[in-house]
Order: sequence, then C-alpha cells, then structure tokens
Amino acid sequence: MIMQVAKRDSELAYERMVEMLLNGTITEGQPLSERNLSDFLGLGRTPIREAVRDLIREGVLESHPMRGTMLRPVSVADLHDLYEIRFAIEGLAVELTAKRGAVEELERFATAFESALADPENLDLVQIHDDGVEFHKEVMRLSGNKHLVEIYNPFRLRFRIPFGIVRNRTPERIRAALVEHQALAQAIMSRDVERARALMCEHLQEGLDWRTEMLLHRDRYRI
Repeated sequence: MIMQVAKRDSELAYERMVEMLLNGTITEGQPLSERNLSDFLGLGRTPIREAVRDLIREGVLESHPMRGTMLRPVSVADLHDLYEIRFAIEGLAVELTAKRGAVEELERFATAFESALADPENLDLVQIHDDGVEFHKEVMRLSGNKHLVEIYNPFRLRFRIPFGIVRNRTPERIRAALVEHQALAQAIMSRDVERARALMCEHLQEGLDWRTEMLLHRDRYRI
C-alpha cells in the first residue's frame, strides 16, 4: 500500500512539473530546488526527486554539477533533429491509423474542428491548441503500436515545452494548424493513407518552420 501511494505521488509530481514547464512557471536557466518544488506543489521531496529524475532521463531537464538541475535548452539544430524523429514517428503512426485504426474515434475531433472553423471570429486559441495536442496523441494511440506510443509520449515534451507559453501569442499559426488538423482528420477517417501521410508531413513541416522562426527571434516571442 505504501508503494502504491508513493507511485501516485511521483506521477502527480511529474504531471504538475510538466504543467509548470508548459505554462512558463519553470523557465530556461532557472535552477530547480527540490525544497521549493516540494513546498509549491505540496508533495514530499522523494516524489519530486523521482519526477526530476524521469524528466532528466527524457531529456527535458539537465543536471550540472555546479549550476544544478534546470530546463534543457533547445537550439535550432536540436529542433531540426527532434523533428526528423517526429516526421518518422508520426508519419508511421498516421499511416497505421488510417490503415487499421478505429478511425471513428476521431469523429469528436473532426466535429470540434468544424465547429471552430464555422465561427472564426470567436476562436478559443488556447483550447484549439490543446485540442490539437490531444489529436496528435489520439492518432498515435489509434495506430495500435504500443511501442510507438511509448517512444512518442516522453519525446513529445522535448519539442512542446519551449513553446508552451507562447500558444496564445501566435494566433495565425494556431488558426492555420486548425485547418490542417481538420483536413488531416478527414483524410484519416476516409482511410486515404497516402493523403493522410502527406498531410501529416506538410503539417509537421509548417510546425517546424514556425518553431524555427520563434527560436531565431526569441525576444519577439519571449521564449
């Protein structure tokens, strides 16, 4: 029973720390203190330590002997390397999902995307962004390849975290991604494998171009 409670606490610590990384509470160059995190999250230092260790293993945080543990920075070169992997992983996932996945489970996303596009003047940009993140996760899950999912879940944090806090400052890209997600959902649900893979690659390329622009002009986007 004690072990089960400890596990739940470490999972909660991990989830809360990811939230802090995504919303900018933890920023690049800021040393992390187990004590401060424990006080802030209301959790013991052991689950905090375990969560930090997991995030280091996943490449999200890095530890320095003199400077401590902090958010691992992402350079343009890092970003392009990460996206090479993302093209491979998500390209395969969308192909498998379109071929054999329970594509009807994407209907809720298609409906949400259609509703948002029908009222473009009143878009909830944060909600649309978050729906897009969940859409990608669902496509991955529906591929039916559990090992692909295991690779993707920690990996996705590496390219999401540096950009999480600017999701409400880039409305043009979020609107464009909405259109791309809608087209992609329709292609998958129609089981048009070639079109689905092509649209995923185009969508990822647009995302890579956008993130590259943001990294090259950090001051403009405050990341």
